[in-house]
Amino acid sequence: MIVPVPSYVYTFIKIGSLKQLIIDDNTLEKLKEFNEIEGFINFIEPFYPDLNIKENTIEEIEKALFHFFFNLIGDLISISPLNMRRFLKDYLVKYEIMNIKQIILGLIIGMNNEEISKNVNFLIEEYLENTDLIKKIIEAKTLEEIQLHMKPTKYNKVIREGFLYFKNYNEIFVLEAFLDQLYYENLSKRERILNKKEKKMISLFNSLNTEIYNINTIYRGIINKIDKKLLAQFIINNNLFLKTDDIENLLDQETLNDFFSIINEYLGSIHELKYKFDKLELKHPLWALERIYKNYYFTKSKLEINDIESLTIFRILELIIKKEKEIKLEILPKVVSIINKKFNSIKLAN
Repeated sequence: MIVPVPSYVYTFIKIGSLKQLIIDDNTLEKLKEFNEIEGFINFIEPFYPDLNIKENTIEEIEKALFHFFFNLIGDLISISPLNMRRFLKDYLVKYEIMNIKQIILGLIIGMNNEEISKNVNFLIEEYLENTDLIKKIIEAKTLEEIQLHMKPTKYNKVIREGFLYFKNYNEIFVLEAFLDQLYYENLSKRERILNKKEKKMISLFNSLNTEIYNINTIYRGIINKIDKKLLAQFIINNNLFLKTDDIENLLDQETLNDFFSIINEYLGSIHELKYKFDKLELKHPLWALERIYKNYYFTKSKLEINDIESLTIFRILELIIKKEKEIKLEILPKVVSIINKKFNSIKLAN
């Protein structure tokens, strides 16, 4: 049976009802007023309908929020034209890689299969049709067994090299960096199959995310004191604002103070980026950076919209960018704050 592929007009009509799930800026401000987790969850529920939280712990709330997010991406896949379906599945690979990292780390620290499974979101694997593979590596008893299962997949080379480094240096950073690099390189390669309008909207999205990845990789490399030549291997040549010389200069830095001083100098000179660190955000500078980049994306992309196809692509990207940002940078930090304050007050009372 031939399954009809939706048109962009069809997708535009369908996506209208999903747009109301984005929390507006004024409502996001109100999140700061809550001190009790029950009231907080009730407040966000209209934007996360049927949110299934088993208990009010940080871990369970995070799982439920991201499960909702993956369901949302699944809805978008079902109503999108072929190329956008492919893009959305490629986007989900980022979260499949998180599943793989959880499985490998769980095996390394001695967790059993049941414990590891609890940290894996199988909905992602359903959309990517990789459930059987993930189940096999969860059941693996050794890293060698995981490597054997990964041999026929796109992860083969990075898993092999990452495991080798781990065995030699007992350092998992390199394995994680190889996996992350694979994801961003794959996104860039897949641009070749896009039509002109899709490529215009999606390539900007990919470039800004790759630049954030490059900055974050160097940042983590400095913290973990990774060899500079090794660290340079993880950089992807698909930046938005930073030139090759800028990246090389960042790679040369030994301290975070010098690293952020150069970031401020480079990005602060770009007028259209409107880059400025707020002193209150310096505890989480990369979160602040991500907000700035994504705000730039929306400003820039709106200038490219001149027909229904471009507008629909923008709406799809807007939905996934804003919901992910909402969860990572707004809701979860507040959840952590509320629960930790309650825990500390109980601890002091005892």
